[in-house]
Amino acid sequence: MRSKSIFITGATSGIGRLIAEKCLKKGYVVYGTGRDEAALQTLAQLGVHIFRADLSKIEDIEKIFKQLPIIDVAILNAGVGFFQNAFELTDDEIGSMIDINVKAPILLANRFTNKMIAQNNGHIIFIGSQAGKVATKKASVYAATKHAITGFSNGLRMELASFNIFVTTVFPGPIDTPFIQKADSTNTYRASIERYLLKPEHVANEIVKTIEK
Repeated sequence: MRSKSIFITGATSGIGRLIAEKCLKKGYVVYGTGRDEAALQTLAQLGVHIFRADLSKIEDIEKIFKQLPIIDVAILNAGVGFFQNAFELTDDEIGSMIDINVKAPILLANRFTNKMIAQNNGHIIFIGSQAGKVATKKASVYAATKHAITGFSNGLRMELASFNIFVTTVFPGPIDTPFIQKADSTNTYRASIERYLLKPEHVANEIVKTIEK
């Protein structure tokens, strides 16, 4: 039997990078996307098949799919957050969260599911968030994007049940990765939740476990 092929968005840092490394160690064939060229080259040296892509651009998504072989498991992990009150966010910040957190995974899932239906198997794993269940202040827009993925994945799971395609959504709490620093440059958010922070290795391990379930 051929080794399972795994596709990971946001593979250049945080839990995406850890998932890629763990999948390689399990003998999977791994494909990863990101925007950081240096980080992508490091992944390539480890054995990941890399795609430099900005997932807010549909042409980049199309370019990926023209080059991808059969994918058994798609892990849609890429995300962006800006932790401010909704009235303090810029249009670009709001647009970026909607494009990367909502539009991109839905477009990717649309394309992957069409291929998976044709091959009569597949598994899509969405990396959601507890923010997709409970909103908090200074994360209203971010929470809205994650609520959108919660609703989408729950509906998609039912739509694909008869096609031997599985849909999993993972809802971690805050993870101690560079994502938090990027989301809040003041570091006040991290300081307020430090005792609740999850270790990225633990989260990555739990996500990889779902591949065989």
